[in-house]
Amino acid sequence: MKITFIKPGMGEKKSYDAMEPLVFAILKALTPQEHEVILYDDRLEEIPYDETTNLVAITVETFTAKRAYAIADQFRKRNIPVIMGGFHPTMVPKETIQYCDSIVLQDAENLWPTILDDVVNHRLQKIYKNETLPPLKNIIPDRSIFKGKKYRNLHLIQFSRGCKFACDFCSISSFYGKSLRFRPVHDVVIEIKNLKYNNLLFVDDNIFSNRELMKELLLALIPLKKRWICQISIDVARDEEILSLMKESGCLACIIGLESLREQNLIQMKKKWNHQIEYSKAIKHINNYGIMVLGTFVLGYDFDDETSFAEILTFSIKNKLFLAHFNPLSPTPGTPLFDRLKSENRLINDPWWLNNNYKYGKAMFKPAKLSSEQFEQACFENRKQFNSLSSIMFRLFNKAHLKSFTNFYFFLGANFITRKAIKFKQGVALGSQEK
Repeated sequence: MKITFIKPGMGEKKSYDAMEPLVFAILKALTPQEHEVILYDDRLEEIPYDETTNLVAITVETFTAKRAYAIADQFRKRNIPVIMGGFHPTMVPKETIQYCDSIVLQDAENLWPTILDDVVNHRLQKIYKNETLPPLKNIIPDRSIFKGKKYRNLHLIQFSRGCKFACDFCSISSFYGKSLRFRPVHDVVIEIKNLKYNNLLFVDDNIFSNRELMKELLLALIPLKKRWICQISIDVARDEEILSLMKESGCLACIIGLESLREQNLIQMKKKWNHQIEYSKAIKHINNYGIMVLGTFVLGYDFDDETSFAEILTFSIKNKLFLAHFNPLSPTPGTPLFDRLKSENRLINDPWWLNNNYKYGKAMFKPAKLSSEQFEQACFENRKQFNSLSSIMFRLFNKAHLKSFTNFYFFLGANFITRKAIKFKQGVALGSQEK
């Protein structure tokens, strides 16, 4: 049997900075050798719809849902069964099942052999779901499926799934609940030893969810001499031992959800604990270990007004952040935020991810203290000004960015890629023009 994996893009526009879709390397490793497997990444290449295959498997996020549905339609017209999985199908199964033959809710790994057996025996089920989430062990991704693809020279690694926090806007807790699962450190080490590149990105939602297990991982990373980036909560700034081990094990940068400078917003997003830590001191302390900080902000909560954006921009430049992401608040289905805004009749073009009027960067909801147009423009202006040449040069002169040639090179490369991406993504239509 031949299986075709597809990673959809947001729209038809091709990307220049795509990273490996890790899920398909995991599924490739779990696919029996008698099956042929091929990957097409819609972000990089054209999809050959007329190529013979027995099953199409598509991973779907909310921003790629419209495009995924259009791709699935092309295969289903050719009588090829399509199965979808990922965050979006799990959050809105009744919607997704209208556009495919089968869906997987939550994790797919331990269900994958059953799915393949059902396809072979012509008994594909409408819905596959685990009774309990499976342990993350004995799985080493098979990256041979990426051969010939022009991905960034940065490997995606996963150590854990889930997060110890449950923020109002985040789909992680809706997807995994309170579950926190970790791969055995031994498995992670085996995987890393066989990688082509020395640059790693841990895609864990919060790698600091379990201090002792993180410490075990860091100690195991030290002799591997890799360079890595992670997502982590700001409370790590209080832990000298962990910061020291992060530095020693090759941590280049960490991504921290600062979210807002206003306590009322943090309370509303159920992240009040963030305000107990002084951001500037925490950033400086992490920088002192030679670790660069990428700060992410969520803009558009109810206590944001016209002055909020300037405050965050000034803070981000003044503190010489490595990068800053000014994310317009995006209500995605399945989150408490989405349910609240829907109940308040504040969603625009609901469901926005399927609406032809929605373009990337446009408001999906009605802000409390701004017009939708003011909100859209302010988010875009923050991105442009933070990534201006003068801002990049000012922020470069942070001792963490100049700690080594690697940090210097990484700082400039990441900033200029981000600078290019601002105009590349803004205004992109979701979906497809396929007929």
